[in-house]
Amino acid sequence: MNFQESIIKEIGDVLHQRKESIAVAESVTAGFLQLALSGITAASAVFKGGITTYVIDEKIKLLGIDATEAAEKNCVSESITEQMARNVAKLFDSKWAIATTGYATQVPESDFKQFAFCTIFHHDKVLVTKKIALYPHTNPIDAQHFYAESALFELHALLVPGL
Repeated sequence: MNFQESIIKEIGDVLHQRKESIAVAESVTAGFLQLALSGITAASAVFKGGITTYVIDEKIKLLGIDATEAAEKNCVSESITEQMARNVAKLFDSKWAIATTGYATQVPESDFKQFAFCTIFHHDKVLVTKKIALYPHTNPIDAQHFYAESALFELHALLVPGL
C-alpha cells in the first residue's frame, strides 16, 4: 500500500524538529496509519506506536471508550473517535494522536453507507474531528486506504500549515 511519501516525510520532519511524538488508535483503517507512520525516517524517535481495535469490547477495555455510548453508536461517532485519540495519547504518553473509526463496507448499522470519523489530538486538545464519506460500493481496501490518507492529510495540514 502506497502513501504519499512527501506528506509522510514532512510529518516526520516536523515531529523530529519539535521533538514530539505521535500515537495511533485505529479501527476502520486496520493498521494503515501505523504502516504509513512507520515509514518516517528514524520513526522510533517520533512514532510511539498504535492500537488497532475492531470490536467494541476491545475499544472499551484497551482505549477506555464509554461503554454505553459505544453500544448506542456501534462505536462509530465523533465522540468515540475523540475518546480513542485522547486515550491513545495518554496510553503512549504522546503529544499527538490520530484515531479512526467507521465503516469500510456497507452494513445495516451504517444505513448501508461507507464513512469514517478521524480525530487529530494534540496536547490534551482535540484539534479536528472530521467525517469522511465515500461513494457507494467503494472496495473495502480502497476505503481503508482513503480514510488513512485523509487522516494523514489532516495531520499534515495542522503540522505544515500553508502547503
